[in-house]
Amino acid sequence: MKMAKPVKGKFLFLLLLIVCAILSYLYKISPNINQKTVASGLCPSSVSKQSITPLKNTKHLLVSAYMDQRVPGFDVRIIGMFRRDSIQSLHCCFCCSGALVETTPANVLQHPDNFGFPFVTTDVMCRIPQNCNSTHVTLLTQPRPENASIYAWLPVRNRKTKREDQMMDFTVCISNLFGDYNNVLQFAQTLEMYRLIGVNRVVIYNTSCGPELDRLLHHYVQEGFLEVVPWPIDKHMNPSRGWLFSEHGGDIHYFGQLTTLNECIYRSMERSRYVLLNDIDEIIMPYQEDSLKPLMERLQTQHKDVGVFLIENHIFPKKHFEPSGKFHLARWNGVPGINILEHVYRETPDRTIYHPYKMIVRPRYAEKWIHCLVLFQFKFTFKSNLLS
Repeated sequence: MKMAKPVKGKFLFLLLLIVCAILSYLYKISPNINQKTVASGLCPSSVSKQSITPLKNTKHLLVSAYMDQRVPGFDVRIIGMFRRDSIQSLHCCFCCSGALVETTPANVLQHPDNFGFPFVTTDVMCRIPQNCNSTHVTLLTQPRPENASIYAWLPVRNRKTKREDQMMDFTVCISNLFGDYNNVLQFAQTLEMYRLIGVNRVVIYNTSCGPELDRLLHHYVQEGFLEVVPWPIDKHMNPSRGWLFSEHGGDIHYFGQLTTLNECIYRSMERSRYVLLNDIDEIIMPYQEDSLKPLMERLQTQHKDVGVFLIENHIFPKKHFEPSGKFHLARWNGVPGINILEHVYRETPDRTIYHPYKMIVRPRYAEKWIHCLVLFQFKFTFKSNLLS
C-alpha cells in the first residue's frame, strides 16, 4: 500500500503527457482562421521565371515584387503594367514558409504619366499578414484562392539588406532595346566610358537587338559588368515606338520604358548606393572630377538631405565632326554604329523652352520615376548643370 501513491502519481503524470501530446497534434491539424496549411510543394506551386507575367483573370501584367516597408501600413511593392480601363479590386496572397495565409487587400496605384496609352505602369502595395515569413506573393481577384496551384507566384526580392560594405557604388539603368537595335560601336564606347568613370554594373532591358550587338551583350555579361533582363513585351501587347498615344498609337509608351526604369530602381535598391537613369545614347559625365565617386562625395557632403540629383541634358549633334579626324580609326570601319568620339561639339541649350534632365538617384530614397523626373521621393532633389 505504501507504493500506491508513487505509482498513482506516475500514472497521472504519464496520462497528462499523453493528453498534452494529443492536444498538440489536434491543434496542428485543425483549421486555423489565419493560416491554411497546404501540401508540401504546393505553395509556391508555380514560380514565374519570366520578366513579364500575365495576371490570371485580368488584362494586367506583373513584372516583379520587392520588399518595401517605407510606406506606412505596407510591406511589399508589386510592379506591373495594368490596363487603365480594367482596374479592379485585387487581393494580395502570400506564401509563408510553404503555407497559404489569409489574403490582404491590395492598394493599386497607377502612375500618373501614361501619355494617353491604354496600359500604365502600376504599383500594387501589399501588407504581409502577421507571423508570415513571406517568400512569394501573387494577386487574386477574389479574397480566397480556389486552387493555389493555378497561380503564378512572384518571389519577394530585397528581403534582406546587404551590409553597407557589400554594396556597389554605381549602377546604370538603361531602358529598353527594341527594333533590332544594332548600334554596336556606340554601345561599346558608352559602356567603356562608364567603366572608366567608376560604374560597377549596367542593367539593360532587351526586347530585340541585332546579331552583332547580341554577341557584344554576351561578352559584357560574361565579364560581370552587364546584366541583361529579357523584356518580351511584344509577346503580350502592341508596344509603341513613340512617346505619345495620339501620335504613335500602341498600347504602352516606348516599349514600357517607365516600367523598366522603375523596376531597375528597385532591382538596385539593396545592392547599389547610386543609380544613374538614362538612355543608351546618353552618358552622365563629370567634368570637374575624374570619376563619379569623388563627384558624389562632394555633392552629398554639400546636400546631405538630397536623394535625387537632376543632371542637365546636353546634345552633341552627330552631323558635326571633330576636324582633325584623330578619332576616325580604320579598325572600326566594319563595326556598325556611331563613333561618339568624333562628335565633340555641344549645342547651347535653349532655356526658354522645356529642358530635360537626367538623374542620379539614391534608390532607397526614390519611390516612382516618370520621364526625366522622379515623381515621389523620400528625400529632397538637387538640380545641377555641372554635368553633361
